[in-house]
Amino acid sequence: MTNCKFKWSNLYIIAVFIILYLPIGYLIAYSFNSGGDMSNFTGFTFEHYHTLFSDKRLLSFIMNTFIIALLSATLATAIGTFGAIAIYYARLNSQRQTLLNMNNVLMVTPDVMMGASFLILFSSLLPLRLGFWSVLLAHVAFSIPIVVLMVLPRLYEMNPNMITAAQDLGATHWQILSRVVIPSIVRGIVSGFFMAFTYSLDDFAVTFFVTGNGFSTVSIEVYSRARTGISLEINALSTLMFVLALGLVFGYYQIQMSDQRKSRKQAGNKVGGLR
Repeated sequence: MTNCKFKWSNLYIIAVFIILYLPIGYLIAYSFNSGGDMSNFTGFTFEHYHTLFSDKRLLSFIMNTFIIALLSATLATAIGTFGAIAIYYARLNSQRQTLLNMNNVLMVTPDVMMGASFLILFSSLLPLRLGFWSVLLAHVAFSIPIVVLMVLPRLYEMNPNMITAAQDLGATHWQILSRVVIPSIVRGIVSGFFMAFTYSLDDFAVTFFVTGNGFSTVSIEVYSRARTGISLEINALSTLMFVLALGLVFGYYQIQMSDQRKSRKQAGNKVGGLR
């Protein structure tokens, strides 16, 4: 009975992965098609990748996307880390829970609603022209809750006795922060940066609302071109973006594995010290 359930669960997982990855594999395969469309695979070629790197307009959008992702992830990581520390050190439990709930609400808010709210903010309440800065601020805003959720668990795993010992030794607040707290949560900070970078890289809905004339990102450009028919140049671009996403996931996985190995090693040392 147990073996039967195990086989059905494996079949379910395989079916889910096929449904998820089959369209991506189809798209990647036709990025090497020598034909001009996705109707028939007529031969292998790198022509569409060559066309992609020759398209200066598309390259500028790729550059915009990476600049926005890097800047927004960096700013969101800094702000989100201090936000997580503020939640951790909140004096009252009710205050801490309220701040955490407000952070979680932003995580589950639909992108369309968030994009519309940013559009109202930048077009009516703030004298800010839609373009680079509006996209950057929007990406920073929706990335901060992600960083908070990645950093906060590391703070709760931190040994509070280290902070008490640093205070007893006369360390200043900055010394405690830079030499005790930050090194203890650095893996959460790096994980938060990776997640914020990935979210910014593939965001479409929020960017669609706050981007202006003369500034665009890859997601907006792909949507615009897809409305007139997907060219294999877009397939090549999507393939490169997918490979980049895989690299980021692999980097995040390595960080998680390193963290787990360190935790197991520390647990082993504690057990050895008790013997």
